[in-house]
This record gives sequence, structure tokens and C-alpha cells, in this order.
Amino acid sequence: MTARRVSVAFAISAIAFGLTACTDQVGGQATPSSPPAGTTAPATESGSVDPDNPFAGLSPCTIVDQALAGRGFPKAVPTVADAKESCRASKPSAVGIQGADVAVSLQPGMGYRDNVGNPSQASEGKVNGRPAVEEREPLNVAGQCGVWLEVKPSSRVLVTVASGGDTEASCKLVEEVAAKVEPQLPKTN
Repeated sequence: MTARRVSVAFAISAIAFGLTACTDQVGGQATPSSPPAGTTAPATESGSVDPDNPFAGLSPCTIVDQALAGRGFPKAVPTVADAKESCRASKPSAVGIQGADVAVSLQPGMGYRDNVGNPSQASEGKVNGRPAVEEREPLNVAGQCGVWLEVKPSSRVLVTVASGGDTEASCKLVEEVAAKVEPQLPKTN
């Protein structure tokens, strides 16, 4: 599989998997979960908003664009898999410059500790004081890293990076981006 295919596959699958340099390992098995009953998308076509959705009124593309400002990334675009709640920006590789895919996914009804795909490579900590989990190589492929940020006890934001085969560079970038994403999120109660 080429690095580009891995990057694209990672960005799309970031919705199902989540991902800060932290301390304690996260244990357990990766298991599918579904949002609790009564949880809906941020807004329906009729314009009504779910009062239990902490992401009402937030745009994942705006979050990505603000977090990556000044880094040379193009404007974020919605992902194919979940266009309403996930966006990504991709900077292609150039001579001497490693490209990267960065994605943000707003996930109401999913806890930040849910669905850790590679528990042996995950650790808990905080991003700007907000509880988080960082996972290295969530799909067991080098060059991937992500941070799950808690929003309310029952929601999360995934920030994911895929960058060639360099996991260290991906984790450094995801930590920097997560620190820029966090202030844009609703405050955790």
C-alpha cells in the first residue's frame, strides 16, 4: 500500500478511530459503539438543533482551517465518510518536505476513551487541561497518530494525522494541532 493510500485511508477511517503525549496506558479492547438513544446530528434539514449535541453551530472545516493557519495547508474539505461532522486538509509532499493529512471529526455521543483501536499504543493525558487520549499508529500502520479530546462526558473530537511512514512526526504534528483545536471547542463541564 502506498503512503498516499495509507494517508487517505487513515483520514477516512479517523471517524471510527480516535487518537496527546500523556502518561497512563489505556487498556481494553476496541469495540464498536453507537451513540446513545436520542443523540442526533447537529442540525436537521428543518433547521432544528439537538440541545444535547455540544457541537451545534460548529463547523469542523472552520476548526481545521483555524488550527492549521500559517502552516501551508489548503482550505479544509468535508470527508467523504461523514461530511457533516468531519473535515480534512492535505498538504502534498514536495522535494524535502513531508506531506500530511490532518482531519477533525466531531463525534457527539462517543466518549473520548471509546473505541481505542490499538490500546497498547494509547496513553491518557490532557491538552490545554482537557482530558484526552493519544494513540500512535491506531490502524497499526506507521505514520499515523491521533488525539481524542473530551467534550462533555459523552462526546469527543478526533484530531488525526497521517504523514508518510514517520509516526514521530505525525504525533508531534497532531499534538500541536490538537492544542490549536482545543480552545475552539465547547468547555467541558
